[in-house]
Amino acid sequence: MVKLKTLLASLLAAVSTAGLFAADVSSNADKEKEKQKEIDQGIPITSELVRNTCSPCHKADDKLRLTRISYRRTTPEGWEQTIKRMIDLNGLQVQPEQARLILKYLATNLGLAPEESKPAAWEVEKRLDDFKYTADKDTEATCTKCHSFGRVMLQRRTKTDWEYLVAMHRGYYPLSDFQAFRRMGPLLTQPGPDGRPPDNRQPMEKAIAHLSTAFPLVTPEWSAWSANMREPKLAGKWAFAAYQPGKGPVYGTVTIHGGAAGDEFVTECDAVYARSGQAFKRSGKSIVYTGYQWRGRSKAGDQDKDGMREVMFIDRDMHQMTGRWFTGAYEEIGMDVKLERIGNDPVVLGLDRMALKKSATTAVAIHGINLAANVTADAIDLGRGVKVTRVVSSTPTMVKAEVEVAADAPIGKRDVFVAGASLPAGAVVYDKVDAIKVRPQAGMARIGGIQFPKQYAQFEAIAYSNGPDGKPGTKDDIEIGPVDVAWSMDEYASTYGDDDKQYVGKLDDNGFFTPNVDGPNPERHNHTNNYGDVWIVAAYRAPDGGKDAAPLRGRAHLLVTVPLYIRFDQPEVAP
Repeated sequence: MVKLKTLLASLLAAVSTAGLFAADVSSNADKEKEKQKEIDQGIPITSELVRNTCSPCHKADDKLRLTRISYRRTTPEGWEQTIKRMIDLNGLQVQPEQARLILKYLATNLGLAPEESKPAAWEVEKRLDDFKYTADKDTEATCTKCHSFGRVMLQRRTKTDWEYLVAMHRGYYPLSDFQAFRRMGPLLTQPGPDGRPPDNRQPMEKAIAHLSTAFPLVTPEWSAWSANMREPKLAGKWAFAAYQPGKGPVYGTVTIHGGAAGDEFVTECDAVYARSGQAFKRSGKSIVYTGYQWRGRSKAGDQDKDGMREVMFIDRDMHQMTGRWFTGAYEEIGMDVKLERIGNDPVVLGLDRMALKKSATTAVAIHGINLAANVTADAIDLGRGVKVTRVVSSTPTMVKAEVEVAADAPIGKRDVFVAGASLPAGAVVYDKVDAIKVRPQAGMARIGGIQFPKQYAQFEAIAYSNGPDGKPGTKDDIEIGPVDVAWSMDEYASTYGDDDKQYVGKLDDNGFFTPNVDGPNPERHNHTNNYGDVWIVAAYRAPDGGKDAAPLRGRAHLLVTVPLYIRFDQPEVAP
């Protein structure tokens, strides 16, 4: 009987072992299939220049796929950053002209579809954006310990390559292990809000699991765009409408000429600041990557050494472009830009000033393209209660007129119609200014000028009406637009004996802040740098208000901090 039990136990153990072995074999087989599936997703590198330059480190297979390179897609800025890293850290030897060709190939053939890049366009347009990634808060917390989440959103990789990316971070930047990738504190023991057991994976494991599904290498968007991508046909004349904080709207034209290659262009911009009448003339060069990503640089003459970088996105029909032109050591000075291809039809670009006050007559200048040379008052329509009493002058690019707004005119945004052309929400009717808000609400500047460059800050005051309900802070509040104000700085009390206002810098009459110099200041307590916090204050007095009337005030927080001593990436994709 004992022998029988022993025999049964041995048989059961053998069966169990065989089952475990079979499970291991099955698991390994599944892993191999998954690995092969990822390999098959790789994008062949058909450029001999790229293969010859990169293959000493990146192994090529029989289908022209290079390790790492074939398993990632990103923006022109992302690929440029990679090329620079290969040169700086891995000893890549490549001539500048070859590097440009490699960048062009990678950004076009291993790029992003418009639907993939536009959600994070603020990253490449260098906008100050308080973006929140809500799809996975743990992944956002891990990645934003060191950089914006926009850099993550503008990449597509296989799961294995996301794992390699985390490994690269840990190898090149060991601090990331403690700053982002390690679990801090004890294991969780309580269920989450959804009642499920706590997720005690390492932060990097969570991130890899999310990123590999949210931003995979193969997507329907890229499959559709890569099949439809074509050489951009952009030569011709384009209507130019932009807005620069502190200076207001800019209107004119951009003429685009073909360049040395089908995706390269030469540009001439001839425009004017609508408020001041100051000319805005620039000439430049550009490259279009991935069939729609415009990257250019334009200058206002030989004395303009740095120029403005141009980052724009071309619509699928190649009739519009939108984006940002910017300059400055920290890309902080710029304008929002829209280009529209000019045909034979008239185009309204905008007004020099949008705000039209009730019970008042206002002189306006309507900028456009192909406008009739003899526009009459009855050809201009701004809606009920608004009457054009006189056309002062009329040319194909500008109509100057006097506009009278009735006392009972409904307040709100108005579409502007001029002799067959229209501009939605091109003007606004208001009864009075109820509030002032300063933009941006939170700004940042950096001291500099001796060892490091300065980062400037531009503020502007925006007027608001309480709207039809007469209550502030509700959905029907009406934005009237920028107004002239008196600017000042107040102390932002964050420490005892705060004296930041005295040392951080100067604010001019147009809301432009110039920070102080970098380095210890012997006149300051403890010889500290000229950093600190201040309030930027705007005080508005209505032109028709009495002298004794209290001004409306708005304010914003400005943080003046130290220079960015080390910049790990300096993407400057432009000709």
